[in-house]
Amino acid sequence: MYASTVRIAHFSDLHLLSLEGVPLRRFLNKRVTGYAMLRMHRKGAHKPHAVRAVADEVKRARVDHVAITGDLTNLALEPEFALVRQFLEEDLGLGPQQVSLVPGNHDVYTRGSADKRRFEQYFAEYLASDLPELGVEHYGARYPFVKLRGPLALIGLSSAVPRMPMMASGRFGAEQIHALKAILEHPEVKSRGKVILQHHPAHNLKNRVLAWLEGLHDSDHMLATLSRLEHGLVLHGHSHIRVRRHVDTEVGRIDVIGATSASLLSDHPHRHAGFNLYDLDDEGRLRGVEAHVLGDDGQFRRVDVPDCDYRLRQRPEARP
Repeated sequence: MYASTVRIAHFSDLHLLSLEGVPLRRFLNKRVTGYAMLRMHRKGAHKPHAVRAVADEVKRARVDHVAITGDLTNLALEPEFALVRQFLEEDLGLGPQQVSLVPGNHDVYTRGSADKRRFEQYFAEYLASDLPELGVEHYGARYPFVKLRGPLALIGLSSAVPRMPMMASGRFGAEQIHALKAILEHPEVKSRGKVILQHHPAHNLKNRVLAWLEGLHDSDHMLATLSRLEHGLVLHGHSHIRVRRHVDTEVGRIDVIGATSASLLSDHPHRHAGFNLYDLDDEGRLRGVEAHVLGDDGQFRRVDVPDCDYRLRQRPEARP
């Protein structure tokens, strides 16, 4: 028998920045626009002390597992990855067995960072899969990875691909989606509740231009693979807002929940730094959801994750 309740903490979009020892020539690419955006908008908004506060509160919550859904870095530079690694080991203080993470678009910010497999080199232990033979190669690691934890199968997908300046969209690709389908049919996964981790939201914005620039290009194909699930949980980041949506499948319903940026200081109540907490029962069904939001006094308050009235509909006929 499994434990009566499994508790997962979910945070995202750390955007930890470090330019220590980075020569100017490393900015003669997409990082020019990225750094300009940092100077204009993010310098005063994303604060590392908020990320450390989240780590402290997560430890106090006595969770069984931590899910981090991408954009751990800002510009995919080596000092940033080293800073994130230090955060995981010293601030969060939980080992790879208790932490699952996936890359975001900022973690493969340039073609060079993707080709050199920087994310996978720094976080290989956190990407280790219990079913490695079912993953496919994606910038140096095998995705989807699977972690079998009690009544849950945590499945990590990578939607991160290097893009041109001013683009932040993602894509899984046909091979990764086919691999996900095989994983969902595996006996060790079928008998467990499914928790899927990805950076980009499963839904796309209604504005087609923004969806092309910032969204998930093959979201319909990915959702089609979930059409036979009775229940499940899809966790994401990217949009810097905490929100709960639903996907109606052929046989049930899946919860799709986004976490805001763990480092973002914002006047918007649903965007301000914090993390989400999920309680799942011994069948892997979601029983409780709440957000912990960082206050100006350094204390966290508990709030509901707001529901969005936009309800996704499955397209089982869609194929990659």
